Amino acid sequence: QVQLVESGGGLVQAGDSLRLACAASIPTFMAYALGWFRQAPGKEREFVAAISWSGSTTYYGDSMKGRFTISRDNAKNTVYLQMNSLKPEDTAVYYCAAGIAGGRTVNGYAYWGQGTQVTVSS
Repeated sequence: QVQLVESGGGLVQAGDSLRLACAASIPTFMAYALGWFRQAPGKEREFVAAISWSGSTTYYGDSMKGRFTISRDNAKNTVYLQMNSLKPEDTAVYYCAAGIAGGRTVNGYAYWGQGTQVTVSS
């Protein structure tokens, strides 16, 4: 059974950093692209970042460029999201996802975690 479990969320102040992790129980982890999305109350799920199966290609949402970094450790079946210079508007539930297609839209991902809350106070 495929399972994605996020960790690392919490309450921080504006300007702080957080590192999210997502541990995946996928037999063929290296075959999957991985992504992070977020959803704030009353808003649609928003693309944050994605990484190809090899880790050689990464994509970011416009408001995350230069502040967030996605990476993966295929030996540990884990994807990370390093978030720096956090802003109050980054407050949301952050979800990791895995899919063969990957990319910037939710349609590229077949498996989703339960999410981890990130709250940034001003």
